Amino acid sequence: PPCTGRYARWCERSTDKLTVSLLLDSKQENMAKFTDKIRIKVKAGHGGAGAVSYRREKYVEFGGPDGGDGGRGGNVYFTGSRRHTNLSYFLPEKLYAAQRGGTGAGRNKNGADGNDLIIKVPVGTEIIDSETGDVLADIIDDETMHLICEGGIGGKGNTFFKTSTNQTPRFSQPGEEGQGYEITLNLKLIADVGLVGLPNAGKSTLLAALTAAHPKIGDYPFTTLIPNLGVISIDGRQDIKIADIPGIIEGAHMGLGLGLSFLRHIERVKTIIYLIAIDSEDIHHTYKLLQDELRCYDEKLLAKPSIVVINKADVVDFDEHYIDQLSRTFPERPLFISAKSGYNLKVIIDKIKNLV
Repeated sequence: PPCTGRYARWCERSTDKLTVSLLLDSKQENMAKFTDKIRIKVKAGHGGAGAVSYRREKYVEFGGPDGGDGGRGGNVYFTGSRRHTNLSYFLPEKLYAAQRGGTGAGRNKNGADGNDLIIKVPVGTEIIDSETGDVLADIIDDETMHLICEGGIGGKGNTFFKTSTNQTPRFSQPGEEGQGYEITLNLKLIADVGLVGLPNAGKSTLLAALTAAHPKIGDYPFTTLIPNLGVISIDGRQDIKIADIPGIIEGAHMGLGLGLSFLRHIERVKTIIYLIAIDSEDIHHTYKLLQDELRCYDEKLLAKPSIVVINKADVVDFDEHYIDQLSRTFPERPLFISAKSGYNLKVIIDKIKNLV
């Protein structure tokens, strides 16, 4: 059963290890500050020391050394979790350590192996060595276990060192030190569709209209300060994840606004929707601006399948002539919608389904 306290631990015992996952109550996690990058320390368990012991029993003819070996230190594993959406439940610079191995004992008893530590992180998290910058693991599913730190080997007891010339060794081996890292957890959301647009283009309104997500919506720029995820269920057989990427403005790839903080979340999406408000000063210029920001961040993003969606069609009057004239400036005919009134939402769902 879970223990009390803000950071609860659920322990599930198996035949060879203790699985420890650090979980946070969903309500607490939603209330916590959104965190997509954090630095922590992880360390595998120290190997147990071997024992120095001798068998001395009355009426037993043969004695000699009988010290057992030390146990292996626990390993540190990382695995994905669909339950978590960000890294806010981790404490920065905290040491997460596996259990050390048990010490050997007399009568050739070996020490117990240390329990492994399994840390659950959101799917899409990169495990990076903070010193070298090397990616130790990339968590892209919730099934694979990634070994990050290997536990130390237990030391040999004095029985191991008995020879014909040294029948009473008075020493044993200490256990080996477990591996340890200072690592950076870097979350990149995994979604099928990424919504890209300038502040106040209606991304949050569209996400709320298409999915059951409830992002903050307001009639002012930078209403959304964190990425939001929503899911479209199609025919009860296919779930499509949509990510609202906030804060992209001109110069976002250089760190202006919020863009640099969240542009990395679009790296893993399969398709991109360029969402542009119809009342923008220059719709074509806005489209080029968004593409330039993605190009400057990572040219590979422009190779992803994409569609252009003109939002807020309910605020102006337009006709087919206007659409034809505007379409000449885009590679493909843009789709006009109104996330607020629901105009053409079924059409955009069909397009999303075909793209994914």
